[in-house]
Amino acid sequence: MKLNKPPLLCCSSSSLLCAAPRSLCETLSPYSLIPRRVKVSSSTLANAKLVTLKSCAAKFHLCSSMATSDHPRSRHHRDESPTKPNKKKKASHNQEKNLLVNLHSCSKSKNLSAALSLYDAAIASGDVRLSQQHFQSLLYLCSASLGDPSLQTLAIDRGFQVFERMVGSGISPNEASVTSMARLAAAKGDGDYAFKVVKDIVAVGGVSVPRLRTYAPALLCYCERLEAEKGYEVEEHMEASGIVLEEVEISALLKVSAATGRENKVYRYLHKLREYVGFVSEETSKVIEEWFCSEKASEVVRIGSDVELLRAAALKNGGGWHGLGWVGEGKWVVKKGNVSADGECLSCGEHLACVDTNEVETENFVNSLVALAVERKAKMNSSEPMEDFSEFQEWLEKHGDYEAILDGANIGLYQQNFADGGFSLPQQLEAVVKELYSKSGNKKWPLILLHKKRVNALLENHNHRNVVEEWISNDVLYTTPPGSNDDWYWLYAAAKFKCLLVTNDEMRDHIFELLSTSFFQKWKLRHQVRYTFVKGSLKLEMPPPFSVVIQESEKGSWHVPITCQDGEESLRNWMCVTRQS
Repeated sequence: MKLNKPPLLCCSSSSLLCAAPRSLCETLSPYSLIPRRVKVSSSTLANAKLVTLKSCAAKFHLCSSMATSDHPRSRHHRDESPTKPNKKKKASHNQEKNLLVNLHSCSKSKNLSAALSLYDAAIASGDVRLSQQHFQSLLYLCSASLGDPSLQTLAIDRGFQVFERMVGSGISPNEASVTSMARLAAAKGDGDYAFKVVKDIVAVGGVSVPRLRTYAPALLCYCERLEAEKGYEVEEHMEASGIVLEEVEISALLKVSAATGRENKVYRYLHKLREYVGFVSEETSKVIEEWFCSEKASEVVRIGSDVELLRAAALKNGGGWHGLGWVGEGKWVVKKGNVSADGECLSCGEHLACVDTNEVETENFVNSLVALAVERKAKMNSSEPMEDFSEFQEWLEKHGDYEAILDGANIGLYQQNFADGGFSLPQQLEAVVKELYSKSGNKKWPLILLHKKRVNALLENHNHRNVVEEWISNDVLYTTPPGSNDDWYWLYAAAKFKCLLVTNDEMRDHIFELLSTSFFQKWKLRHQVRYTFVKGSLKLEMPPPFSVVIQESEKGSWHVPITCQDGEESLRNWMCVTRQS
């Protein structure tokens, strides 16, 4: 397509030159205004015009710079030059920045009045454009001032005004702003508004995601006002968002459930405390005690007292609770006392359980280990054939039922700073094997997991060959294949047989790759055996004989551990709750 040559620019009303000062127009040569030829594709005439215009603008900018050097202009003209920044905009930007800095300073000093004065002045001037950060800082300071009775009314009233202006300005509140607003609404006693602002941010979605602190004001407000059903609704919304309750929130739900006579909900929240909290604070222990001492608690409908059924349910759950409902009848007797080192309650004589993971959790754990082992083999590019993990599974099925699994490399390299040297079989690994055999009530040998290269090195050493061959012949030693990660082998065996695992490995990598931290910590607490050698003497640190968590026995009794300030377990107070009958 043939392009027409663009005409020369003139000083008509629509000309670019008319936007320049007259002195500049007079200095420019008419030939300098002719745009240079530019090669363009013949797609459209519009594209050609655009290229020409850009070239012309560039030429005009060059001419303007030259004219400035030849003809000094007035201050007014310099301010209007398109090559200079707009001082008004720059001043406005500085004002916004200064306001934010001053608001942050007020937040640090908790000076609400000064912050509101700065805000009011900015609104009155009309020159400052308020951003999300300005509003967020103000809302935070308002919510932080709720603890001061003299400022509470001011903080609530002005906080609502600031939030309304923020939303009215088209600024979307982030999680921090919504949290502050929810706290202000809850302090006003308006749980509905506190919950609404959270639901709104969830409905919009995006980057801002609510957290526990965002929901807590509405939930605690409802519980304090004994609006139990609304509190349960908030809890459901939190669960749908994947947010886990903590002690304060669970305790509040337990308290409102007890106050409104909902015994099934009380039972549920006692188990939530068991699952997510473990030992409780003094405040929560008082809530629990008040429930068991109430008339309603003594009137709860009991389930059948089939001890074997309850015991089987507890075993399936990992011990320490059955979850089938209240057991027994009559009034509850509440005592506070201690638990002996071997787990005997000194108030009622019951022995507490060492709580393990339940069957579903354990099965998922085992399956995850198998999947990781198979995935690792699939990613191997070794030319040598590698044994399938299924071969190890079949070997365990054949030789099965071990009481302890040993991380052979971890024990053999105890306190060594290098991987290929210092492997100590007789002094360390053999000592652990013999100690566990002597501790076994059934006189069972533990199973050692050791990599093939280490086993080969031991067999080549005449000092170690006999004992290694004896272990292999007695199914005490399993050799993991080249290219494999022996971690998966000893973890799988320990999980499969629900037995002890002797290792000082923290297994941090496994926590993040496998399951939730809470599950894996519970599993480690129940199964991991740590060890030390003091002057050549072995010391095994066995798992505790009982778990410091809320426990529910098949007899219907409850044992609640209370927080211990000095950490001395023997001094910890336990709440012992039993039936009179």
